[in-house]
Amino acid sequence: MGHKILLKGNEVMAEAAVQAGCRFFAGYPITPQNEVPEYMSKRLPEVGGVFVQAESELAAINMVFGASASGARCMTSSSSPGISLKQEGISYIAGAELPCVIANMQRGGPGLGNIRASQADYFQAVKGGGHGDYRVIVLGPSTLPELYQLTMNAFDWADFYRNPVMILGDGILGQMAEPVELSPYKPIVNLPEKDFVLDGCKGREPRVVKTLVLKPADGLVAHNEHLQEKYQRIEDELSLCAEYETADADIVVAAYGITARVAKGAVRMAREKGIAAGLIRPITLWPFPKSLFLSIAQTASQVLVVEMSHGQFIEDVKLAMNCALPVEFLGKGGGWYPTEEVILEKIEAMAQAYAVSGKETNKCRH
Repeated sequence: MGHKILLKGNEVMAEAAVQAGCRFFAGYPITPQNEVPEYMSKRLPEVGGVFVQAESELAAINMVFGASASGARCMTSSSSPGISLKQEGISYIAGAELPCVIANMQRGGPGLGNIRASQADYFQAVKGGGHGDYRVIVLGPSTLPELYQLTMNAFDWADFYRNPVMILGDGILGQMAEPVELSPYKPIVNLPEKDFVLDGCKGREPRVVKTLVLKPADGLVAHNEHLQEKYQRIEDELSLCAEYETADADIVVAAYGITARVAKGAVRMAREKGIAAGLIRPITLWPFPKSLFLSIAQTASQVLVVEMSHGQFIEDVKLAMNCALPVEFLGKGGGWYPTEEVILEKIEAMAQAYAVSGKETNKCRH
């Protein structure tokens, strides 16, 4: 075991980016992710990188567009309404097939909302909040050591697939402190040559990076088909999920990110009370680990979805299981946090109701 250091989640993510070779960061202040640009403003000059506090979120994401086109490993971060402002630029970057990493430490909404943690940007992240048929790879870490590793991996996946990767965290994950071992960066894939980089002609035909394709059938339609083929390949190759006590579980809790960390404690408490509970936690929110959820549907009796919103993640859970099991819901938006006790109370109620009825209820109840 190497040396560990106590850092906030935002700082852990920023240091992981530096270790992975991120040399350009553009961002704009917004709580609860302000430690990311603060940290980057100090660290990037130390490693020969560039930090820019942009005049707006719109400017920041387009600076990342340009930095990526030049070949730099680059990153931006924000929180909910700031990510909303970046959506057009994210669509541009995805359409241009450029790699970058985007972090969203979510806060309560809608609108400006509040600075408490939330998971209400799930749809925006996994369904594509901007225009057009595009996808971004979305990662949902639940601990700071995992955040450190996934941030480094995010840069590899961005380069490998030539696609934006989003780290979907929240205010708790960003602000909490935890001991983390700052292990050195090691690539997890064979990184391709960046043959798209705008670095001058150098004895060859000039390169162009653009997203405006006016010709339909042999232009934008063909480009969309190419993108969909790539997204299918990502779905086939990249699907990460963690399970806890699911082998014999009657009630499986489905949660992601910080909520899953709380839910794991509730599952332990339920087991101590003799309730066969388990936890399934997607790590890639897109691609969604459908096959593992489908397998859970073959063994469990009920599913409880817990999320810090009024119900977004639950839709992908139901779709993945083809509504094969009763699905209960526990969640609220606007900065509500679940506790182990609240989740346990819901698990106990589900177990009691199932024991009394002895049969399944509405399989897609929300």
